[in-house]
Amino acid sequence: MPTSALRPRSRSFAAAGLVVSLVVAGTLTMALSGSASAGAGARVIVAVGAENEYADVLSQIGGKYVSVTSILNNPNTDPHTFEASASVAEEIARAQLIVQNGVGYDSFMDNIETASPNPRRKVIVAQEVLGLSTTTRNPHLWYKPTTMPAVAKVMVKDLDQLAPRHSAYFEANLKAFDESLDPWLASIEAFKSKYPRTPVAVTEPVADYLLQAMGANILTPFVFQADIMNGVDPAPEDITLEDGYFTKHDVKLFCYNQQVVDSLTASLRQVAKRSRVPVVGVYETMPTPGFNYQTWMLAETKAIESAVVSHRSTQKL
Repeated sequence: MPTSALRPRSRSFAAAGLVVSLVVAGTLTMALSGSASAGAGARVIVAVGAENEYADVLSQIGGKYVSVTSILNNPNTDPHTFEASASVAEEIARAQLIVQNGVGYDSFMDNIETASPNPRRKVIVAQEVLGLSTTTRNPHLWYKPTTMPAVAKVMVKDLDQLAPRHSAYFEANLKAFDESLDPWLASIEAFKSKYPRTPVAVTEPVADYLLQAMGANILTPFVFQADIMNGVDPAPEDITLEDGYFTKHDVKLFCYNQQVVDSLTASLRQVAKRSRVPVVGVYETMPTPGFNYQTWMLAETKAIESAVVSHRSTQKL
């Protein structure tokens, strides 16, 4: 895994916001004119998913009546340090429907949307759909099993308003999507029943929602997870504590963020491997090609199960 991000890594997006403002200033006129022509008589709804997992679900729900672009779609880069380009600003500005995560994870979207106002544009924010506050500690909402079904329902509502003639089509796709999640949800429940309170360690809270749904006991203190997520050097005692989970065999597996690698997380991974603690790679962006949202989540769940049952590492999907 190439080193895709080195400390320091900021969650503030202040620099990215400045870049967005400059980009939008140069592309706004062209983008809005494109949006007007698209909205006037287009048969296909122009849509954007801030993260490719949201774009994927929107594509499944909208099908042939939606053209979806994803912004954060590279599993080898750090989404937290993303800076919008001119083409990204144009895509967002002309979109009729946008789906984004919220909780500060993709605030560059807010900046572009504000700079390119469109009263007819519909924006779905997963944070708002779930009724979460802006102070929610873990922004990786797509790992929560209840997130996508709830967001998908709002997608159908907005698509119905944009293309009411195809309402039955969207509803059928929603039903198919919900049913396709059944193997993943069943796998979660089976693990929770068979291996309750399984102790695990993590680098960041990327898959915490999934681990919690599976009934796992995450030993890594959240302050350590937050430090890694925010590009802050953890306290030496927290690093020692994390190392001890592996050398003392206190945990059954180590969930490792494959998209953010630095000297500290690489060192922790080596300690885990030397201690024969299985390592499971988790991703912030859906790995492509080969996955859709539901098969990706099922693959991550099965990798966690394989680590516990067969002591097998799955560092890359």
